[in-house]
Amino acid sequence: MIKIYSPATIGNISVGFDTLGLAISPIDNSNFGDTIEIKKYKKFDIKNIGKFSKKLPKEFNKNIVWKCWKYFCKKIKKKISVLITLEKNMPIGSGLGSSACSISASLVAMNEFCKNPLSKIELLKLMGKLEGEISGNIHYDNVAPCFLGGLQIILNKKNIISQSIPFFKNWIWIVAWPGTKTSTLQARKILPKTYNLKTCIEHSRNLSGFIHSSYSTQQQLAIKFIKDLIAEPYRMKYIPKFLEIKKKIKKIGSIGFGISGSGPTVFSICNNMEIAKKISQWLEKNYLKNNKGFVKICKVNNKGTIIIR
Repeated sequence: MIKIYSPATIGNISVGFDTLGLAISPIDNSNFGDTIEIKKYKKFDIKNIGKFSKKLPKEFNKNIVWKCWKYFCKKIKKKISVLITLEKNMPIGSGLGSSACSISASLVAMNEFCKNPLSKIELLKLMGKLEGEISGNIHYDNVAPCFLGGLQIILNKKNIISQSIPFFKNWIWIVAWPGTKTSTLQARKILPKTYNLKTCIEHSRNLSGFIHSSYSTQQQLAIKFIKDLIAEPYRMKYIPKFLEIKKKIKKIGSIGFGISGSGPTVFSICNNMEIAKKISQWLEKNYLKNNKGFVKICKVNNKGTIIIR
């Protein structure tokens, strides 16, 4: 029997739409990702457990784990008879890379079970393809950091899908999921099909400036570039009072604030634990919509998807 764990992620990080992604773990070491358990069985079957398992599709062929198995078997040209148990600990449609968690853990588990017939690059390409099944577009900003860990920049070239880039180790990442759902597909549809030249130039400056600041370890400069000109102006309508919340969080001491992936999770960055706790407390009181919602104070997960048994 093999057991695999995949962590939650923050997609885009405001400045890098479909280009940047970050793997995260709570500082209290609580479970914040999906787990896959795989073992030999008389036929292929799936068992769903975990906090959010009841939100998964009831139809067998709509389960993302089934799709992973189907694509994997097609890739290796062999059907494997296994029982896969998905422990679904990540909320679906939260903007925390829930589908990426399940996809990454499933494919790594299957590959490990079959003695690693696929390389890392082959696995990553398969992960991107499966993400496209859900969102309508192949993208890697969740699966790459979920699989590989750390802060990833998506290059999407033939054999170089993503690369790790430096991150500021003293930055603390706070994520707040209100307990509601946003469809990734709908969140992508709301974006304009074209952008004006001024926006494109400014976006390029911000992204290149952030990457340069990360490599040259200029924290204050990096902070100035964390702006979302591509998605936030359109997606914030899904988040009531978004601009008021952003203003309040920055007043408390946040150095960066934005929408995680497609939302409705928001993230905040700070470099002081006392400020992080104050931000966390404010979000718990003012951003959560029901008792399912949560706020997590996190650090960067530099390991990504790992074998835990």
